[in-house]
Amino acid sequence: MMTAARPLRPTVAAAGGALLLTASVILAINAAAAPSFLVPSGVRSFPHWLSGPFTGLGRTATWDGVGVLLVAMFAGWLAILAGARALPARAVVATIVAGHVVFVLAPPLFSADVLGYVGLGRLGALHHLDPYTFGTASAPDDPIRTFLRWHNAKSPYGPLFTGLAELLAPLGIAASVWVFKAMTFAGSLGTVALVWRLAERRGHDPRVAAAFVGLNPVVLAFEVGGGHNDGLVVFMTVLGIALVERRREPLGGAALVTGAAFKVTPGLLLPFAFVAARGRRGGLVAGAAAAAVGCAAIALAVFGTQAAGFLSTVSTAGSGVASHSVPNQIALALGADSVSHAGRLAATVAFAVVFVVALWRAWRGADWIASAGWATLALLLGTTWLLPWYATWLMPLAALGDSRRLRIAAIVFVAYVMATRVSFLLA
Repeated sequence: MMTAARPLRPTVAAAGGALLLTASVILAINAAAAPSFLVPSGVRSFPHWLSGPFTGLGRTATWDGVGVLLVAMFAGWLAILAGARALPARAVVATIVAGHVVFVLAPPLFSADVLGYVGLGRLGALHHLDPYTFGTASAPDDPIRTFLRWHNAKSPYGPLFTGLAELLAPLGIAASVWVFKAMTFAGSLGTVALVWRLAERRGHDPRVAAAFVGLNPVVLAFEVGGGHNDGLVVFMTVLGIALVERRREPLGGAALVTGAAFKVTPGLLLPFAFVAARGRRGGLVAGAAAAAVGCAAIALAVFGTQAAGFLSTVSTAGSGVASHSVPNQIALALGADSVSHAGRLAATVAFAVVFVVALWRAWRGADWIASAGWATLALLLGTTWLLPWYATWLMPLAALGDSRRLRIAAIVFVAYVMATRVSFLLA
């Protein structure tokens, strides 16, 4: 039985890779075929620069058709994970790169956020309006408004990322969109490379760890396909982890703080890195403090005292209610119209409890990466503003941590967030 099963594993994994890549290509070319829900930024106007190089190769997407493709991608990913240990390393790497190439060439999928980045950058660079004080509606004649989903959004992103968006604004709308997509592509592949090296260092099979992250359908279709800045943010997070693991705590702390100056989520790992840096915590604190001072200086130079405004916009954005967030779904199951204030409070308290317990366990000697992963999962389960690509925050922690239960929980969570985009599972 055992010997018969071994030859089956590479066959299962290869079939899974073929299924995942085939579904990915169909999804990408159908998104480029015509205006549809797949590309929210292109509903009112769908120029060739937005549809991208796959223009005219597919057919108009339907909800059920996209649902089948997402299910196929998820099934293919599971098959790859089941047999990755039996595959040559080159085959795993080639499949990861191929999947990333497909989605970086697709139009911005499932979200208009990347157009929002461009709009915020243009607000400051071209209209000389502070993006933490003014929303995109303050520039009503800007052509970017045709492609925006949020019509009066202020920047919820850190000053380094908002400043980057301003630097790209002179390139024009089309070029800025594809530069952002290229950065997400590079950041995601950089994350996979770091995960591979860290997995080897920690005694895990790097093929499984890399496939867990790099062939994850949320990473591919939502993060890379959508051009989200989470690709850069997760890269900075894993870079910080890698530096701490290599006992370069000052640089590790600096990387995590710099990532938080793009988007606040890497800051969640700082307490766990502090706990992990036994005997070298002073270096971590010094590196984090130096990076904080540097980021603050850049923020003040670019945005003045308004730079701190991103903290209030983050709070405002986080106070929203996404229909498929876990607290809201629990409230709906209990017969409420939406999650209540009491429900929000309960979710926040539950997250705080898990965070403290996870940090305490790391202090007592538990694996700090897995502990940070449990805290991240608790955050994702507790937030009322859950979007599918937020799952990418968890994936490297689950892949690298010493907890098999965390990896299983991460897979279940990916299944959940993908199911929120599959119409026949919601019916």
